[in-house]
Amino acid sequence: QLQASGGGLVQAGGSLRLSCAASGRTFSSSTMGWFRQAPGKEREFVAAIKWSGGMTHYADSVKGRFTISRDNAKNTVFLQMNSLKPEDSAVYFCAADAVWGDFSLTAFPYWGQGTQVTVSS
Repeated sequence: QLQASGGGLVQAGGSLRLSCAASGRTFSSSTMGWFRQAPGKEREFVAAIKWSGGMTHYADSVKGRFTISRDNAKNTVFLQMNSLKPEDSAVYFCAADAVWGDFSLTAFPYWGQGTQVTVSS
């Protein structure tokens, strides 16, 4: 089970930190990811981290502003979002258990519920 939290309303230029806590099983050998879906748009990849070793990968639209990290002891993945823009507004989903290198939606068999991020201009 994946539990996402940390969304909210923030002004443009502000920051938010999303958390995704995994329970029921460990994903220590797999890839965790964050996706987002804005109204009327398809769900899109945001960032991913390989649980073992910590390799990261980002969508071009968030590079330099978002940072994905993990806490092994807490079985939790974070998404630090800085310099937020109105176009970052979306429901953010965490996902788990992909193989590193494949960041498509179908590569992730486990999904958490979304958390709403709204960035006002």
